[in-house]
Amino acid sequence: MVKLAFTCGDINGIGPEIIIKTINLITSRTQKELIVFIPKKVFENTIDIVNPTFNYDIVKGEIKRKTNNVLIYDIGDYKQSIGKATSESGKAAFKSINLAFKFVNDGLADAIVTAPISKYSFNKAGIDFPGHTELFASLTGTKNFLMTFLSDKMICGLVTIHLPLKKVSRAITQKKLYTSLQILHNTLKIDLDKKDPKIAVLGLNPHAGENGLIGKEEDEVIKPVIKSFSKKNIHGPFVSDAFFGMHQYENFDAVLGMYHDQILIPFKMMNFNYGVNYTAGLPIIRTSPDHGTAFDIAGKGIANPSSMIEAVKWAELIVRNRNKK
Repeated sequence: MVKLAFTCGDINGIGPEIIIKTINLITSRTQKELIVFIPKKVFENTIDIVNPTFNYDIVKGEIKRKTNNVLIYDIGDYKQSIGKATSESGKAAFKSINLAFKFVNDGLADAIVTAPISKYSFNKAGIDFPGHTELFASLTGTKNFLMTFLSDKMICGLVTIHLPLKKVSRAITQKKLYTSLQILHNTLKIDLDKKDPKIAVLGLNPHAGENGLIGKEEDEVIKPVIKSFSKKNIHGPFVSDAFFGMHQYENFDAVLGMYHDQILIPFKMMNFNYGVNYTAGLPIIRTSPDHGTAFDIAGKGIANPSSMIEAVKWAELIVRNRNKK
């Protein structure tokens, strides 16, 4: 049985709501052990909006008994201000993540499914991480990791993550690109059970540099790294607009992009309600919906849980695949 830990995300956003909606659906399909790290008062406020159809126990501190019910782990008192990024919501999200990580690290859960956080709330709380990816890398002591996106239509990864465009070119080194490709290749083989994964690498510049006329990164960085993987099924660099316009991604197990919007624009056009964020390269398993806190609709009971449900599906798949090895 897969044991999943859910983090509450930003308590002023839609995270608590989509967690309850997701658990309503997944507990009716298959049996799982589920624990949600959330302030008790926030959970109680949320079930006034979304009726839980599952049985649950509210606990705090050490869990001393096994139960078939969903465990609601009270992480303490935090003031909720629906629809706003606050230092309190940043602190609650951070504590939830740290507790969930401890459970997985101690073998009490198999994977973490994280609800969306607000970078602004983190900043207001004095928490110096731009997102989940960097935070989990720090918690696990992982130097080499890859922000990856999962869906039935396309799997993709990013060489650079949250960087201003003016800094992207300098950040793409042969070492960084090589490491990104190695992580993506290993993730496809181990976590996603692809026997001989076929990977497409995108160029950085328009027209993939046009033989050096528009930019030299393709010739000086990208092509040499791809050539070093000659024994693996890695191809490119591809011209990004033509690659997606001609649906060439359908011929590959995964796509590696150079910067955030190069990958996220086509990915979200294909999978806006069904995409999943996955931190590849970690010793633990962490998935997340591929959307934000949606402060504008928080507390209204209208949030779509589809991406969270997909995050659960992919987490379970990766747990099973890792257990095969």
